[in-house]
Amino acid sequence: MIAVYLEIRDGKIKKSSLEALSEAARKAKELGIDAAAVLVGAAVGDHAPAAFAAGAKKVYLIENTSLADYSSQGYAAALAAFAEAAKPAAIFLAATSMGKDLAPRLAARLGAGLASDCTKIAVKGGGLEYTRPIYAGKAFLSLRLKSTPQLATLRPNVFPVAAGAAGTGETIKIDVAIPDGAIKGRVVEVVKEESAELDVTEADVVVSGGRGLKGPEAFALLRALAAVFPRAAVGASRSAVDSGWIGHQHQVGQTGKTVSPQLYMAIGISGAIQHLAGMSSSKFIVAVNKDPEAPIMKVADYGLVGDLFEVVPKLTEELKKKLAE
Repeated sequence: MIAVYLEIRDGKIKKSSLEALSEAARKAKELGIDAAAVLVGAAVGDHAPAAFAAGAKKVYLIENTSLADYSSQGYAAALAAFAEAAKPAAIFLAATSMGKDLAPRLAARLGAGLASDCTKIAVKGGGLEYTRPIYAGKAFLSLRLKSTPQLATLRPNVFPVAAGAAGTGETIKIDVAIPDGAIKGRVVEVVKEESAELDVTEADVVVSGGRGLKGPEAFALLRALAAVFPRAAVGASRSAVDSGWIGHQHQVGQTGKTVSPQLYMAIGISGAIQHLAGMSSSKFIVAVNKDPEAPIMKVADYGLVGDLFEVVPKLTEELKKKLAE
């Protein structure tokens, strides 16, 4: 069995978790085993149908009032108890902020190997082979894990979600006791960004701005451009974030978020290696920069050389006309 931890955010299973479950279902079918989903929280049973639709044959429910809010200690204990009870061959998680926090702690508890930020999983010789980028995306490493269970985090927007056909399966509850004091840190408040913009890791199109924007006001141009596309988000380089022009949750790069959208638009971004590490796996890259020799131009599929303050408004208008046809 390949099990997938499903992350719930704002009352829904995150798309990146459904991607991981869909890939688990495909690989499980090749191996002749089942895929399963694991839901953790205070009351999560209502999410089982979505898990079945994504390919799960079984859904494990770990419900406890102590797990109403995420904590790495509590959730790692819950998943470790699941691993002890169900004996999965592998456990997948989405490589989100939560997944990157939870997976190493779980691996340490289980004494298991972890393949992080995977962009490809293949079945070879009756086992799983994981591929992940290394050296800031300059090379790819393929590896196999000897431990049981195997743990892996899957990069969002890389693996397609299975068609949402209605499905059914077995629902299994696992009781987990969380001792007093086991959870050292607790969530006391969640402060959401007022704009409620789509997270860059979930977006199909990311429009990012850098130092070339010259100030926070210019991000209005990027938001107008992003608004042309469905499921689009605004990103930023580290220099723009460090300058206080936009919040850190928008930062793309080695010290920010890793994105793999269908389309990545780099506006006024020179293309430092730290930024490229976070977006080089995008399907198509379009760069707008006044410097034709900027590093971003070397990785871009299309490069527009010119003043972004002239190019972006015209590009926005032309895209509006084209997409309206």
